Amino acid sequence: MSHFKPLAGKTGLVFGVANKRSIAWAIARAWADAGANLIFNYQGERLKENVEELVAGFGADVPLHPCDVSDDAQIASFFDFVKSRAQRADLLLHSVAYAPKEALEGDFISTSREAFRVAHDISAYSLVALARAASPLMTEGGSIVAMTYYGAEKVVPHYNVMGVAKASLEACVRYLAFDLGPKKIRVNAISAGPVNTLAARGIGGFTQMLKHYEAHAPLRRNILPEELGATGTFLASDGAASITGQTIYVDSGYSIMGM
Repeated sequence: MSHFKPLAGKTGLVFGVANKRSIAWAIARAWADAGANLIFNYQGERLKENVEELVAGFGADVPLHPCDVSDDAQIASFFDFVKSRAQRADLLLHSVAYAPKEALEGDFISTSREAFRVAHDISAYSLVALARAASPLMTEGGSIVAMTYYGAEKVVPHYNVMGVAKASLEACVRYLAFDLGPKKIRVNAISAGPVNTLAARGIGGFTQMLKHYEAHAPLRRNILPEELGATGTFLASDGAASITGQTIYVDSGYSIMGM
């Protein structure tokens, strides 16, 4: 029986792989299994080796290129690289967020102007910058997928400025969906339940959060990275052809609960 590959022939750009626990890596693997050819960014020399080692599993010649999303020159250079390696782009994964560590401890009211600026620049504005650079390459339409979290909508203690930046990201998803709709480019966000990633472990009380979800989510369990991969593949595929501007919750149902 032939294995149907819903993303065969598509080129996907993947932003945000840091290590094998990254959500970006779970979605990238699912996209590759579904037949997509991938091009990866890495942020700085420090992470280059990690990303190289992971993508080597896809074969010898998977393209990767440095791109710090807070730097317009690096974004331009990344997309020049994409043009040299692919005729067009079809998919873009934005799994990038950052806030200074001190902003994820203590009270939100203490957030410094600089921490607020950095969190919004890297976690929200970068989606706008990447969408602007990618959309001219999406000549046959496309799908842009961003990663968000319920802390955008309700208060999650210690998530602080990251929650405010994710709220901005979700609004960016809607405005980009409107702008890019006429080009048949869809833009959606996946709101993931907590996953034990490098980034998540920087949030105070993360272990308690996992236990809380397990106790209170309707499915009484935490989510698996493969489940994010499956949703990312669906949103990238023609099955989601009329879904745009949405935030899709993959959180064992936690977000429906009032108590």
